[in-house]
Order: sequence, then structure tokens, then C-alpha cells
Amino acid sequence: MPVYSLNTSISYLKGVGPNRADLLKSELGIFTFGDLLNFFPNRYIDRTQFFKISQLQQNSAEIQIVGKITNIKTVKQKRGSRLVATFRDETGAMELVWFRGAKWIKDTLKINEPYVIFGKTNHFNGLFSMPHPEMELVVDYKKNLRSAMQPVYPSTEKLVNKGISNRVVSKMIQSLFEELGAKFLETLSTPMVEELKLISKTEALFNIHFPKNQELLTKAQRRLKFEELYFIQLQLIRKKLVRKAKIKGFNFTEVGEKFNGFYTNNLPFSLTNAQKRVLKEIRKDLGSNAQMNRLLQGDVGSGKTIVALLTMLIALDNGFQAALMAPTEILAAQHFNSIEELLSGLNINVKLLTGSVKTKQRRIIHSELESGELDILIGTHALIEDKVKFKNLGIAIIDEQHRFGVAQRSKMWQKNTLPPHILVMTATPIPRTLAMSVYGDLDISVIDELPPGRKEIKTAHRYDSNRLSVFKFLREEITKGRQVYIVYPLINESEAMDYKDLMDGYESVVREFPSPNYQVSIVHGKMKPADKEYEMQRFIKGETQIMVATTVIEVGVNIPNASVMVIESAERFGLSQLHQLRGRVGRGAEQSYCILMTSFKLSSDGKTRLNTMVDTSDGFKIAEVDLKLRGPGNLMGTQQSGVLNLKIADIIKDSGILKTARRIAIETLTIDPALNSSENLPIRRAYQKISKNSTIWSNIS
Repeated sequence: MPVYSLNTSISYLKGVGPNRADLLKSELGIFTFGDLLNFFPNRYIDRTQFFKISQLQQNSAEIQIVGKITNIKTVKQKRGSRLVATFRDETGAMELVWFRGAKWIKDTLKINEPYVIFGKTNHFNGLFSMPHPEMELVVDYKKNLRSAMQPVYPSTEKLVNKGISNRVVSKMIQSLFEELGAKFLETLSTPMVEELKLISKTEALFNIHFPKNQELLTKAQRRLKFEELYFIQLQLIRKKLVRKAKIKGFNFTEVGEKFNGFYTNNLPFSLTNAQKRVLKEIRKDLGSNAQMNRLLQGDVGSGKTIVALLTMLIALDNGFQAALMAPTEILAAQHFNSIEELLSGLNINVKLLTGSVKTKQRRIIHSELESGELDILIGTHALIEDKVKFKNLGIAIIDEQHRFGVAQRSKMWQKNTLPPHILVMTATPIPRTLAMSVYGDLDISVIDELPPGRKEIKTAHRYDSNRLSVFKFLREEITKGRQVYIVYPLINESEAMDYKDLMDGYESVVREFPSPNYQVSIVHGKMKPADKEYEMQRFIKGETQIMVATTVIEVGVNIPNASVMVIESAERFGLSQLHQLRGRVGRGAEQSYCILMTSFKLSSDGKTRLNTMVDTSDGFKIAEVDLKLRGPGNLMGTQQSGVLNLKIADIIKDSGILKTARRIAIETLTIDPALNSSENLPIRRAYQKISKNSTIWSNIS
């Protein structure tokens, strides 16, 4: 008799075979017995109650009935045909209907045999019908391993069309338990299971697939959620500890004349307490002999650039070079201009490297980098080209890092014999639960106060029908000498969606604000960099009062005189994007405004996003709402991190379990870093297996 294990190919399981195995692999990623075991239901149906046909109500509830098929017929329709069976119990009759697979189903149905049927009913012309019911002969129903809480597994249209229904999947899992003898290795230590009052691994797996009741199901879910989050935290924290122990960093002991000279003579304003605190955390890292890997979060306008510059000056004081990488040319150029201005009068060589820098200038940059004459290099992806070689890169700062792919970021490492210190900056506040899961191996700093003198931006939601009064308000602001952004979601009319495209918008703005009294700029992603730069410069110099743009102006463009942001079709933008766009104004001392324009047709999520924007300007509150609306996978591009491909836990709903998992993981590794103790043997065994099968890419690694 063959011996099966969790690594056995799914094609060897009774009732699967090669064709079904191929479908399970391509549709659900199930390759082995272990994959099927860990393929968890996403909801459960209470199958304890049976209905009579005479008791049926016109609602959308799923119900089950016992009765017999008395008649079967095929009915021709416009396209193809449908199969209709008359189903009776002692109280009345109804119809069962199949629109797909009629021939195959007809051959399997038995007349006058008692069936249990399950599904949703429709009501038409006084008769109830059930389309595509789940069916089982009563004799089989009584024999099968089943629970009152019936599991419903994730599925796809292709699986259903090929006859792999929920009941078929349930049957496969039943075969799996029979083949494996329903005994599974424990993966947590006994003291941990006892301390947290968790049920055993075997009990948890049995009750997740075949729960006897609600209470056992809850215990099974809690155990499996904890375990999933615990092993992710264990990987992240262990990686952080290993990196700190193994990867030596440059030891920056000196805080010298460049830092002090700038701090004393050039710093344009006093640092906020939050900036001082963050700087202290960074200085501690830089002098610790280990490589710094820190994430710096700060809302739009909180002063991250100054912290980045001061950090780079520490590297310069210790005889090293510094690099700052931004995701777009506009943002890189802006960083360059503001840093060059801040450093004026100090003998520091700063250069800008982007895709549009001419070859002659590139050669100068390459040679000054290698000779060490160049102190600070600011740029885009161009910084990670193979040709770019530093003499001694001491710190790499990556701005808005979620816009860079993992492979691109890792190239920053290969610029040196020792890896540079890394500071990652983001103006997209990351909720704590997400930070723990995705950036669990980074140290995190937060700038959580705005510089003094900044007024909160007033935000209003207006419908398209209020457009004339909005234009009137814009004229009043322009008369005061202010400038205005008008942002659109698209460049060309998309046939599928009915919202105003940029060119239409531009024309209507020019009609409302005619020259010579008004000048209007336009900027979008399809323009040549030189044309974009020309239009941006006109706006920066105040030659144009209105900038009509797509979201290319989302990050980093700093124009203190711009006091109004109008966002067209605001319902089409995500919350974090709306928050980023709003942050383009409010950079001067004047009162600034953000106006969200929408049609009357709003989804409930759309309403929530707009209300959140009107109610708060706190980036972290906004990020929490965004996380609830969009889920972790879409926030900050975390799909690429591979961390959040969770099977059962949900980092939003299960944030309490996540915190416990992180605390326990830290305790485990503090007491037993190598997981060598006998009581941690189950953890080590499971950890090694997980680590082999999945690498958790940190967002820098």
C-alpha cells in the first residue's frame, strides 16, 4: 500500500487524477497534499436545518430540502438548451434547473431516489426553482464525514464549469484526511500552546474543514491564524537580527563641520521635536557598527527632506558619499533644487543624474563619483545603472520606495564592498498593522508633527452641478495672487468610463479663464520630459496661474504660492492618492483649499473616501481607512513583498492576534535565537520548511 505524505503530488489523491490535478494547480495553486490541507474555506453554511417545499419564502437564503426527482426534460432556448427536473416532497413540487453541463448532469440523475438538495431558490409564475443545486443521494449523505457547519471553499468559474464543485472539493479533503490518518505534526512548542490556550495542530486542521460547531470552528481559526502570523514574524525578526549581527555597516562616529556648519548657518527653521527624535534614532544606527535599515514615515510636508539631508551630511563628515533616489524625474529634480539651495555657500558638490542628462554631463558625473570629488548624487533609477560607480557610498536614501521594484532596490547594495546604510522614506503613512507585517524587519521612525506656521488645508466635496461657484472661488483666489492645480484622472477619453478627460478639461478651463488675463499650463505623463519641465517652470515662476495636470504632480512638487487643489472625478482616486494630491498645496503661510469634484453617482466606498478626506488630514487615520477599504494587498504595492499572501489570517481584522504573534516571536528569539532548545524543536522544524519554500522579501532586501 503506498505511503502518502504532505509532499505527495495531488494527482495521487483518490478522486483527483491528472486532469483534475492540472486544474487544481492552474486555478488554485494546489500541487501537493499539503497545499490541499492548507486550502481553507472562506465561509461556512449552517446545514442543520431542512425545509419543506411548502415553507419556501422569496428570499436569497441558501436552504436544503429532501425529496425525489419525478421527471426530467430538456427545454430549447435562444442559445442551446437548459435541463429542467421536477422535484417533489410530501408538501409540493418545484423545479431544478441547469443551464450548463446539461448532458453530463442528465446522465447522473436518478428518478424517484431520495436526494438532499442545497442552494438558493428563485420564484417565478408561482413556482419555486433552484438553479444548479448541490445534490447528494440521501444514502451517501448519511455515510459522509460532515459537519453541521458546511465549509465553502474559494473557487473559480473554470472549476465550476469543469464539474469541480464545492462538494467535490470537500470530498477530496475527506479522502486526504483518510489517506493521511488525520495525524499532523505539531508546529508550536508545548509551553506556547498552553500559555495561549490554543488547540493542537491536528484538532485545528480537522475543525477548520469539518467543524462540529461554532465554538470549535472559532478555536480552529484562532490557532491557525496565530500560527500563520507567528511564522511570518519569526522570519522577519530573525532576518533583522541576523542582518544586524552579520552585516557590518560603516561606523559614522564623526559629526563634523559639514553637519554643524549647515545646522548653525544654513538651516532655514528650527527642527520640530519629531524631527529631532528621528535624527537621534538615525545617529544611533549610524554609530552602531551594524548596517542601518530604517523606514522613515512622515506625512506630506512634515520635513523628511531636511532629515535626509542632515543624515547625508553625517556620511560626508565621515569621508563618505551619499545618494538619494526618487521615483520620477520631476521629484528628483525638485530634491536636487531644494538641497542645492539649502547647501548654498557650503563647499559641497551635489549633482543630478536622470535619464535626460546629456552624455557629456554624465561622463563628468561618473568620473567625479569614482574619484570621490562628488559628495551627493541625487537621481532616478539612473543611479542603479551598472556604469554608476561610487568611490565609497556611505548612505543610500530611497524616497517613495514602494514605487521601486525589489530587484531595483537591491542593486543599491552592490555599489560597495560593505553595504551602505539605507534610509527609506515614504509620505504614504503605513498603518501599524501593515508596518509590522511588511516592514517587520526594518526599524521604523515616524515624523508625526508638522512644522509650526502650517495651516490645515480646508477640504470640501462639491458635485459637478456646483462647478460655476467653484470657478468663481478660483477667480477670487487668483485675484489674491494665488495659484491653482486642477487634476484629472486620465489623459484620453476611455470608452469604458464616462469621466472627463484631461484635454476636455483643459479646453473648458481655458474658456472659463481666457488669456491675456489668465495663463493656463498643462502637464501629463505622455509629454516629453523637456516640455513637461518647461510647463512646470512657467508655473513655478508664477507665469501661469492654473496648472491642469494628471497625477504626475502627485509627489514632491513644492510651490508655496499654490493654494487651491481641485481634484476632478475624485471618486476615481484611492484615498492615499487623494491625500498625496492634497499635500501639494498648503506649503506656504496662506490658507489653502482642496476641492473634491464628483458626479452624483457614488459607490459606498467612494462616499467613505470622500467623507474621510473632508473629516481629517491625519495621514495615519486616512491610511487606516484605506487599509480597511482596499485590503493590504493593494496598499503600497505589498503584493511584491510576498508577505501578505495570507491563507487564513487578515491583518486588519486580526490585528490583535498579529500583535500577540509579534510579541511571542520576539520572546522566542530573545531566549533561543537559533531555536536549538528541545521544546522549540517543532518550531525549528516548521520554520526550516517554511523558510525553504517562501522567502519573505523585505521591501529593501
